[in-house]
Amino acid sequence: MLSSIKTDIGKLLSMYETEKKRADSLALELEESRRAVLNCKEQITELNLEIDNLKLQSAFAPGGNSAEARETLDKLIKEIDRCIKLLEN
Repeated sequence: MLSSIKTDIGKLLSMYETEKKRADSLALELEESRRAVLNCKEQITELNLEIDNLKLQSAFAPGGNSAEARETLDKLIKEIDRCIKLLEN
């Protein structure tokens, strides 16, 4: 009976070590995934800024009288007006 208890304890310890290694591995994988997500978010932000810059460039380019260009300029002017009002207060 005592030997079977010792055997069971040995099995439990072995299972514990296995699960601990698995948990550590999963924690590392999760951290790597979080870093990848942060990198992707940063890249998305940079690409959105680049898109906005390209829209502004086309709005100010000669012959850039498209509806989208005018809309971009209107939004920009409204944003500048809001900033000026905030500064005046």
